[in-house]
Amino acid sequence: MVSYDLSGRTALVTGGAQGLGAGMAEALAKAGATVVIADVQEELGRATADAIKQTGATAGFVRLDVTDDAGWEQAVAAVVGEHGGLDVLVNNAGVEITGLLADLDPAHVRKMLEVNVLGTALGVKHAFRAMRPGGAAGNGGSIVNISSVAATIAFPGIAGYSATKSAVDRLTRVAAMEAGKLGYGVRVNCVYPGLVPTQMGNQLANDVVEVGLFPSVEEAIGAVVGQTPAGRLGEVADMADAVVFLASDAARFITGAGLPVDGGMGM
Repeated sequence: MVSYDLSGRTALVTGGAQGLGAGMAEALAKAGATVVIADVQEELGRATADAIKQTGATAGFVRLDVTDDAGWEQAVAAVVGEHGGLDVLVNNAGVEITGLLADLDPAHVRKMLEVNVLGTALGVKHAFRAMRPGGAAGNGGSIVNISSVAATIAFPGIAGYSATKSAVDRLTRVAAMEAGKLGYGVRVNCVYPGLVPTQMGNQLANDVVEVGLFPSVEEAIGAVVGQTPAGRLGEVADMADAVVFLASDAARFITGAGLPVDGGMGM
């Protein structure tokens, strides 16, 4: 049986300063990987990397706006230059802006498209260039894109977010096909996290109340739990463990897949 041991591998986690991204970075480091956190929140990102280093793992930070093509090129070059390779990319950075379709704000939709779709696509682009034969790293690898249960259900107030996370799913599958056809040696998969009470998850609960969809935060959360066969909200560890699995050799014959980690909500 193959373990989830990631010793000797280097992982880059976008949006890793806090929330799900921080949990994913910590889990990858616990599995033995060298972890680099990429985020626009420099102070918080460095603090998260320092906390990981205190566990005895190797960790670092690179500032990255995922919508910046040149920024991606520089970040990947820095990771490969400092750590000798790039084996895992977790495209986790994302934004969610709640709003009713009748009140749609084009600026909000553009922001989600830029970060959630373009940011993920640029990550795939630069990971492919580094990981493929002849690239700066050149040993293949694994890309894990973070989609959302929002891509698989119809929950009110998150149309724009749902659309962008559905795009991440489609992007993942095309990327996996291209990587296979072109012999890159890179697996590409995505995870559909359920609602987790991180800062983003808690903000969503407050926002759907503010736009009039639920009378209270408690009822909004209750509606999510009521749609979830597992009967609870997700935890950061639930999502982080799924990422470690997909990054590991235990998932060596899995590519182009979407893994629901949502307690059954999106089935």
